[in-house]
Amino acid sequence: MEPYIHSEIKNAIGFITFFHPAGNSFPSKQLEKLVSTINELDTHSEVQILVLQSEGNTFCAGASFDELLQITDVTSGEKFFAGFANVINAMRTCSKLIIGKAQGKAVGGGVGLLAACDYVIATPEAAIKLSELTIGIGPFVIEPAVSRKIGKTAMSELALTANEWKDAKWAFEKGLYSQLATKETLEEVALTLATQLASYNRDAIRALKNVFWEGTSHWETLLPERAKISGELVLSNFTKNALKAFKK
Repeated sequence: MEPYIHSEIKNAIGFITFFHPAGNSFPSKQLEKLVSTINELDTHSEVQILVLQSEGNTFCAGASFDELLQITDVTSGEKFFAGFANVINAMRTCSKLIIGKAQGKAVGGGVGLLAACDYVIATPEAAIKLSELTIGIGPFVIEPAVSRKIGKTAMSELALTANEWKDAKWAFEKGLYSQLATKETLEEVALTLATQLASYNRDAIRALKNVFWEGTSHWETLLPERAKISGELVLSNFTKNALKAFKK
């Protein structure tokens, strides 16, 4: 199947569904499409709540390794990682509350996407990992979003145990996940919450979203700066060799 990002509006709820055959990983074009989709739905006056979800058994495998291997200069590296910065900033500044549905594992940038949601419902299968150190870079772009949710101490543990999966219970206890549900009930639980939130005062929802994200306006410059760090590190021999080994 070809990668895609679909959007649909039902009963004041905007659903964003993404898919990529490589574990729902994100190449640049997918990241750009996700930003434009979020921004487009934000302009729809009839949309009150957004639901971010993916197809398949994995929520999101993070950055596209195929594209990372093709980066040959700092400019293209910075541009690629700026894609994740743009997505997080779009989610942060979106006037709609965003509910994340995690049906399966999330790695790297996928963890960042969940951290940028306002409320996340996950299944027990939704383990998380920040594996960036294993390939010679670090979770620089997503760190502010993840730290905002789980704190610096838990973020440090997650980043430094780069080969270790943290289960959904750990993510729930640390605050990344707001609620746990079984795979069988995930759809119903998310829809029930989204429907309830969509029935509330639109102005109150928008004001609450602003309160949730107070003190993050500097991310407009911070996240691109972090993207530059990753863009430089991805050119190292360590990273190139690690990515090739992983592909094999």
